[in-house]
Amino acid sequence: MSSFRASVLLIAVFFLSVLMDIANGEKTTMASSRWLDGKAIDQGIAYFLMLVALLVTFLVH
Repeated sequence: MSSFRASVLLIAVFFLSVLMDIANGEKTTMASSRWLDGKAIDQGIAYFLMLVALLVTFLVH
């Protein structure tokens, strides 16, 4: 069971690191605008909900 938890943790860390890289990449390419894009916020929420659904699926299965 501990190897299962370790693999779930590894997957979560991977997804979070990818999301952080995407967020940092978009920040540097934007033309010095301080306003958050609504589409980017919606996409971030969607990614987070997909990650939660994946983790719940792993834990229930």
